[in-house]
Amino acid sequence: MATNIAKSPVSLVEGLVPEKGIARYATYLWLAVTGSVLLWVSAKTQVPFFPVSMTLQTLAIMLIAATCGFRLGLAIVGIYLIEGMLGLPVFSSTPERGIGIIYMMGPTAGYLAGFVVATGLVGWFAERGAANSMPKLFAVMFAGAALILLFGFVWLATFLGPQAAFNIGVAPFMLGELFKVIIAAMMVPAATKLLKR
Repeated sequence: MATNIAKSPVSLVEGLVPEKGIARYATYLWLAVTGSVLLWVSAKTQVPFFPVSMTLQTLAIMLIAATCGFRLGLAIVGIYLIEGMLGLPVFSSTPERGIGIIYMMGPTAGYLAGFVVATGLVGWFAERGAANSMPKLFAVMFAGAALILLFGFVWLATFLGPQAAFNIGVAPFMLGELFKVIIAAMMVPAATKLLKR
């Protein structure tokens, strides 16, 4: 399969996509659906951590954004959210706490909006060289993770008030988010160098 790796693609995944023809669009479709499934699995994967268990969803968001870039990354997150909107149990607390649009408009809606913003931010900078540098990628991913928590906090505060929203929806997850950002920032540049070789 002909690829355009030698042409320094704007994203890591772009180097694996055929240059033209129906195979190009089929590959994008496969990547988009596969990425949404990865988000689904990551949301359901609980990892013991201090002070609370964490899912791998933010890690998956960061990896998808950094490797797929701005447009494909947003397409993947968009498909994932549409799956949730249609009632599929793709989120970490579904179906236990509801499904579909009703769940999406509940207390966790801010985090879902944060996924979109963080994906766009990380994907945009990754296409412009951040994916090749661990320090740059860490800074961008840290900002992305912070935005997810910020959006989640702002929306959750409308239900619980600012203090409770911070204590429940931000503070317990800060260490875990930092840990996931460090892992993602190490993985992507290493994968980029390996692929170029």
